[in-house]
Amino acid sequence: MKRSILMTVSVAALALASCGKKADPMVDNSSMNTPNAAAAQSVPAMSAGQAFANAAAASDNFEIETSKLAAGSASSAATKAFAQSMIKAHTDSTAKLKAAAGGAVPAITPDPTLTPEQVQTLEALKGKEGAAFDAAYADAQISAHQMTLDTLKAYAASGDVASLKSFASALVPIVTAHVNMAKGLKR
Repeated sequence: MKRSILMTVSVAALALASCGKKADPMVDNSSMNTPNAAAAQSVPAMSAGQAFANAAAASDNFEIETSKLAAGSASSAATKAFAQSMIKAHTDSTAKLKAAAGGAVPAITPDPTLTPEQVQTLEALKGKEGAAFDAAYADAQISAHQMTLDTLKAYAASGDVASLKSFASALVPIVTAHVNMAKGLKR
């Protein structure tokens, strides 16, 4: 099951990485003779380590951005306190991720670009305030942290970059606590 989770994460990351590319796989591009076209066709596939680093960076970015929204839109003191703790925790996590990715050979640069689903959730939260925001934010935090936890566990079990595996292993208990804290917001 862990391999299937890692494979799913890798496939999703690869699919996201291919978003925005101009080449259409259904079109024969063999007649393209420009230097840029040739370079684009020779881009290697994204490694599992790069896919994991990108997923982790996007997760941190999402947590920080949604939690910044909570500062102005939440009505509950508990939600605002949770959001502040998430900003700090995910800023720290980003620094640790960059250090772990930099220790890879070759070095990996995490890409914090949000996934389309993360963008959609962030935009939906921007349209809410008060108790409606609190409920939507809690749901988003539970879902996002659970997805991150699954990704961390899978990479910690069978990742291909030692420094990122250590990073993932170290974050499992922290993100488990975040899931439980987010669930506590629903009470």
